Amino acid sequence: MKKMTKKKSKEVKLPVPFLDTETPEEREMIKAYFRGEFVPVDDGGELMRITKIAATNYMKKNARVNIRISNRDLLGLKRKAVEEGLPYQTLIASVLHKFVSGRLIPSA
Repeated sequence: MKKMTKKKSKEVKLPVPFLDTETPEEREMIKAYFRGEFVPVDDGGELMRITKIAATNYMKKNARVNIRISNRDLLGLKRKAVEEGLPYQTLIASVLHKFVSGRLIPSA
């Protein structure tokens, strides 16, 4: 993986417009990237190798769970999944993961 370091500044037209989701800091970083202010620095690929291993291990889904829930709850989950643009099984897995990791925020 190549790290990026900053180079000197110049203005350049961006190839794509900004979205409404970037922070001012993110916009400045994007502008700096397209101005060519970042240049690759070779680190031998070790960081990339470690990052790939960590991502692979984190994303492993190697256990199956079968549960019985009411039709009403299942329909509610499916509705929420459609609103989020996810398959309902993915939504269920996400909710369970957030719960066990302490990141599930109860609604007020």
